[in-house]
Amino acid sequence: MIEIQQATQTFTRRILDGMVQSAQYFEPRFLPFGLVAVIGFPLYYFVWHYLFPQPYENLPLRLLGSALFVPIMLAKHWPAAARRFVPIYWYAATLFALPFFFTFMLLKNNGCSAWLLSTLAAAALMVLLLDWRNLFIQVTLGVGGAWLAYRLTSTTTHMPFQSLEHAPIYLFVIVFGAVANYSSEVVKQERLRAMRSTASMIAHELRTPLLGIKAGATGLMQHLPILLNAYRSAQEAGLPVEPIREVHRESMRRVLARIEEEVNYSNIVIDMLLANAKPFDFKDVPFATCSMSSCLEMALQRYSFSSEKERQLVRLDTPADFQFHGNELLMVHVFFNLLKNALRHIAQAGKGNILIRFEVLPEGGRLIFRDTGSGIPPQVLPHIFTRFYSWSFGHDDGSGAGIGLAYCRSVMQAFDGNITCTSTLGEFSEFVLTFPAVNH
Repeated sequence: MIEIQQATQTFTRRILDGMVQSAQYFEPRFLPFGLVAVIGFPLYYFVWHYLFPQPYENLPLRLLGSALFVPIMLAKHWPAAARRFVPIYWYAATLFALPFFFTFMLLKNNGCSAWLLSTLAAAALMVLLLDWRNLFIQVTLGVGGAWLAYRLTSTTTHMPFQSLEHAPIYLFVIVFGAVANYSSEVVKQERLRAMRSTASMIAHELRTPLLGIKAGATGLMQHLPILLNAYRSAQEAGLPVEPIREVHRESMRRVLARIEEEVNYSNIVIDMLLANAKPFDFKDVPFATCSMSSCLEMALQRYSFSSEKERQLVRLDTPADFQFHGNELLMVHVFFNLLKNALRHIAQAGKGNILIRFEVLPEGGRLIFRDTGSGIPPQVLPHIFTRFYSWSFGHDDGSGAGIGLAYCRSVMQAFDGNITCTSTLGEFSEFVLTFPAVNH
């Protein structure tokens, strides 16, 4: 019983993950995609009703389809609290627009050739939009719902068309598409497993020396006061000891404390890097009210700039702080990813700097992260938040695994916020992170 429950939970989670991934992948193209649907539904009413008349048409049903995609076009303007429902709405809209609508119209038109071809095109589009699990679910729900709607709205009880010679073609498109999507998902899962294995091995190799460093620093902190007291006593007794200035003795205390602090933080960063190699899940991460200025200060202090000159590339325009509901360490890691990408683009372009700006708004806070490096090609821009999508100008070091910006997006969604990017190739890239207001 427990195994069945666990299997059900796993299957449900994968279904939801597929919905989210589909919405994330197509979100940069929601506007043109929605525009095609909003215009196409009523436009083809006139095509099939007047230009090439078909046995059956339904303008109200088409207008409903158009209305469903208006919110899709405006997805960027949804309130922050409603953004989490975008994948569900996208899923429902495509369920109506593709399997349900086209199957219903195919049945109503008695399987005429125009709607046979239209339904085949819809099936091919579904293969592109959905992973294999959601493809089968949408086909089942959409076709079943269309058949039920047909039976409820038709007086005849017999099969609308007897010829099933086209069924193998539809099955081929759906099954082949599902197999292709499944193979793609298997490759992705294998890549994830390889990344997790490599990350775990590296983490183990790093944690062992870090543990030794921390143990040594803790031991020195325990015995340093005794050694310093002995040194002071030897000096007072007139024994020949090398002089150690007070500022150096105090520096030793601070260095040992700093070593322990850095080891602790390094372990936290290792944990977060391991999390990068796993499915992004922040359910067990404690959230609280955080200061954006504090997160930025911590990120700039902890980030491993290659030189002071590189550190000077970062300019701040943060006259007013704002608070957000989230996790400080997750936000610091978002800064790390943005800094890493920006500095790489600046190095590629051989010019540029970074500007970080805060804006306090009535509806929340906004963080603007802009670099004037190499920019992002327009054909790449829609995909930068897609996990495992990476690109380079051909002279990149190959270090990009395509998870950094996907991680940033997942963190922002966990904060009920959003992250978007605009860029002009050769000029700049600008990331805008929006945070909802904190309800005290």
